[in-house]
Amino acid sequence: MPTTFSEWIGYLLNQYGSLFLKGAGVTMLIALVGTTLGFLIGLMVGVVRTIQLSPRASEVKKVGLVIAKVLMTAYIEIFRGTPMIVQAMVVYYGAMQYMGLDIPALTAAFLVVSVNTGAYMAEIVRGGILSVDKGQKEAATAVGMSHWQSMTQVVLPQAIRNILPSVGNEFVVNIKDSSVLNVISVTELYFTSKSAAGTFYRYFEVFFITAVIYFILTFTTTRLLRLVEKKLSGHKNYTVYGSQSSHAAEIKVERQG
Repeated sequence: MPTTFSEWIGYLLNQYGSLFLKGAGVTMLIALVGTTLGFLIGLMVGVVRTIQLSPRASEVKKVGLVIAKVLMTAYIEIFRGTPMIVQAMVVYYGAMQYMGLDIPALTAAFLVVSVNTGAYMAEIVRGGILSVDKGQKEAATAVGMSHWQSMTQVVLPQAIRNILPSVGNEFVVNIKDSSVLNVISVTELYFTSKSAAGTFYRYFEVFFITAVIYFILTFTTTRLLRLVEKKLSGHKNYTVYGSQSSHAAEIKVERQG
């Protein structure tokens, strides 16, 4: 048996390397699916919470919107105010005990992470929508666009671009927070590491490897997301058509010609 730290690291990687990789893959899958579905939930909730009906709208619409906003606010407060580990226990064992549903652990993990992320993303999306200049929404309405058209074609493209760093941050957070799902026996990275550590009682070495893997996952994800943000931001140096610099460039080209 190994005797030194480095020998144990090599031995554990040789014995459980494939399990570590499988656990890391499940962790990334949960984070990706949960963040994507959570973003869609947050987008829907955020858009609804920013709807403002005109005074001429029917009472049915007004009451319906108020009820929807109250329910969505309650959803946000509940899921932001309780730990994900508790939500996982409630969803997984509650569905089994009171609804008779034997939900697969991985399916429960997708559901919990998605709904939890959606609660945070709803506030992020709402902030992104409010950050867009009101004049653009008013201009879209003035040219005859409906609320849906102005949102999808004018406001949301700008809002999503503004909140992209926050979306990326939620993705990184979900990579790390997926470790709490081991309480419902999801075979993600932490669950796999705990099983490996219990075999030889080498907790320090096993979780040292686990920490390195988590760091690699989050560091790589962060760098890739920054590249995406940089790509969407475009070039720093550009010329606005119709500006003085644009006219100067046109005159220079004419003189050269």
